Amino acid sequence: MQKIFEQDYADTINRVFVVDEPGPGNGCHQYRIEIEADGAEFCTETNFQKGPVKEVGLNGIQNEHLLAMVIHRLQGFQSGPYACEENALALTRMREAMYWLEARTKDRAQRGVEGSNQK
Repeated sequence: MQKIFEQDYADTINRVFVVDEPGPGNGCHQYRIEIEADGAEFCTETNFQKGPVKEVGLNGIQNEHLLAMVIHRLQGFQSGPYACEENALALTRMREAMYWLEARTKDRAQRGVEGSNQK
């Protein structure tokens, strides 16, 4: 397990670890998040899809799923008492990221390589 992120502020320690080795395409697929605050600890793991669904079946989430969750969460904050410029800017960039990931998928589908380990 390799630590890839650590943030210590306001008496809270946040760490993200990569659990597995890079797979197809050189990306990792398993991550662990550990949070310590006020003497309590929380941890969770996230598994991303490893290999094309058509070839290996469903075994994890996609990047878009995580982005959709964070976008929804920030939209909620923006519609409530925690609205701020920083959230608005983050939302803009995440929506842009979703656009480009969707454009990539559409391009791959049009070329007939979506769902495969072909470039």
